[in-house]
Amino acid sequence: MRAFLKELTRSQVWRSIFRHGLPLSNRTRAEAVFYNFFLHLHPTKVRKRSIKYTYTWGLGGLSAGLFIVLVLTGALLMLYYRPSVQQAYNDMKDLQFVVSSGQFLRNMHRWGAHAMVAIVFLHMMRVFYTGSYRPPKEFNWVVGVVLFVISILLSYTGYLLPWDQLAYWGISVGTNMVRAVPFGIGENISFVLLGGHAVGENALVRFYVLHCFILPVSAVLFMGIHFWRVRKDGGV
Repeated sequence: MRAFLKELTRSQVWRSIFRHGLPLSNRTRAEAVFYNFFLHLHPTKVRKRSIKYTYTWGLGGLSAGLFIVLVLTGALLMLYYRPSVQQAYNDMKDLQFVVSSGQFLRNMHRWGAHAMVAIVFLHMMRVFYTGSYRPPKEFNWVVGVVLFVISILLSYTGYLLPWDQLAYWGISVGTNMVRAVPFGIGENISFVLLGGHAVGENALVRFYVLHCFILPVSAVLFMGIHFWRVRKDGGV
């Protein structure tokens, strides 16, 4: 059993996630202390190049900043929005013409969402072309890919909420593309997303819950893991 644990902790998958083995020797016990997030917030060492602005371009920080803006503006928009087929479009029109600064608030949320997807994509390209995905940072690269997918899903689920013609047909086309996945997988995914076989009340409610709760909470969770690993891996 001890030999199995030793081989497991030496594997690349384990090292990419935990950065140290089980505390079975003086060395691994010391590593467990050094890499403990609560004892050492900052990494034990950082390469000077990895913290230069011309190396990172601050893209990770910009992504996090845009996410905060989207959370704040989204929370304010929720005060004036009802996820109902009969009321959603009228609420959007009220935001545009009745609510004070409503159009500014909605545009800030909308363009912030577009900007976040673009910045996260550029951040991933920067990480890829500078080789920052290489060991021991490959686990954090996987986390970053998950965050990019969540960013796209956040943008996509918010697309339906205005309940106008652009939203309706945009979601219809997207779910029809998903339905084309073979072996019945696409049909099942489309049914889960729409709550049926057509874009309607069930789809609006499901997209609203995904957009306002499930995906943001998932994003916060993975961002916490991502930032923690950036600190412990010694740079980005």
